Amino acid sequence: MPKNITTINPYNEEVIKVYDFDTPSQIKTKLKLADDVFNAWKEKEIKERTELLSEVSNLLEQRIDYLSELITLEMGKPINESIAEINKCIFLCDFYVVNAESFLADQIIETDAHESFISYDPLGVVLAIMPWNYPFWQVFRFAVPTLTSGNTTLLKHASNVSGCALAIQEIFEEAGYPKGCFQTLLTNHEAVENLLKDDIIKAVSLTGSEKAGRHIAKIAGENLKKSVLELGGNNACIVLDDANLDKYLDTMVKARMQNTGQSCIAAKRFIVTQGIYDEFVEKFTNKVKGLKFGNPLEKDTDIATMAREDLALDLEKQVNDAVEKGAKVMIGNTREKAYFAPTILTHVSEEMAVFKEETFGPVAPIFKVDNLEDALKLATNSKFGLGTMLFTENIKEAMHTISKIPDGAFFINEMVKSDPRLPFGGTKASGYGRELSIEGIHEFVNIKTVYVNK
Repeated sequence: MPKNITTINPYNEEVIKVYDFDTPSQIKTKLKLADDVFNAWKEKEIKERTELLSEVSNLLEQRIDYLSELITLEMGKPINESIAEINKCIFLCDFYVVNAESFLADQIIETDAHESFISYDPLGVVLAIMPWNYPFWQVFRFAVPTLTSGNTTLLKHASNVSGCALAIQEIFEEAGYPKGCFQTLLTNHEAVENLLKDDIIKAVSLTGSEKAGRHIAKIAGENLKKSVLELGGNNACIVLDDANLDKYLDTMVKARMQNTGQSCIAAKRFIVTQGIYDEFVEKFTNKVKGLKFGNPLEKDTDIATMAREDLALDLEKQVNDAVEKGAKVMIGNTREKAYFAPTILTHVSEEMAVFKEETFGPVAPIFKVDNLEDALKLATNSKFGLGTMLFTENIKEAMHTISKIPDGAFFINEMVKSDPRLPFGGTKASGYGRELSIEGIHEFVNIKTVYVNK
């Protein structure tokens, strides 16, 4: 069993830093501190909490260059995308600064009582288990509403972004949050699973794989803990005959290749109707060919290495499975350590891993279908339910398909993306619960009925 964490730059394989694991005693101390601080933190006025959140926003803005570089060094994201990630965290903070008080205000309900209302009370200590692909955004979209509603939090981040985890804690503490409100745990998954069983932990939020989600949900369920799960996705990108490729092709490429394809909400299955299929394949392929691979710290880099070599190996197996079953490689399907070249596959079928499984990297399988009905049938043939995107000029017809998409999100003429103003989450094997907006801040509160008679 390792006693420390080594973070490694996936682009040049250089060691960044070595972190010692927290001892069992240190974890116990952090847990007790989170519980002790909660009793005072929950009594703070919401306005006091949002004032601190505003300072978090300011610190993010002041340190954007340093924080963006840290993201890129630890997980390999092109620097422009790292900058965009920090800016999105700033937007998130500012959104809850403005809206948290109204979201958490008592809701008056007219009944037979002299007075009756709904009160939104914090639960206590909430555990977060977060992934590496958006090391700041994933944490912030959990932590900001959870802390602002009066809870305290413990974070188990992905080991390869431990520097990001500690930097986030430092930001909250320097902004003035009481020490213990937000704490990072440097430990293994076994210790976190044991922690989840402790009575002090009141709920858990996990963003990660389906396998991890099922495991954590089982432990949470056995211990009657609230859980929110944002798991994998296999999003369909439907392109109809009347789609405006000149206008939206860049969006479609970004939907697959952003973050080097390492996104749960990426377009992972392109389903294209036959009338536009050949044109789409040609234009899409040419556009992907134009993406520049290079040092992720350079601002003209579009595609970089994946976050770890084992992830590239997993992707290579999925592509090879498709090729063995008859898929044609238009471009790509080459790997060098953690780098996997942007890959486009045609002649794909539902029997292939690239259809049935989540492909977490820069691989775009393209399916040809006859019409919208067939496209919808193929799109919804998935155990996942995170999001679907549809490109067409016939908005009226597209609106009629909303109820036919069982996912958590449906985007017309836009890539699926998260936005602080809108709830985010999935269905089926993509998990349950919602983050962001008013729904997100209500996930980890006690929605309490108050009934008063004279």
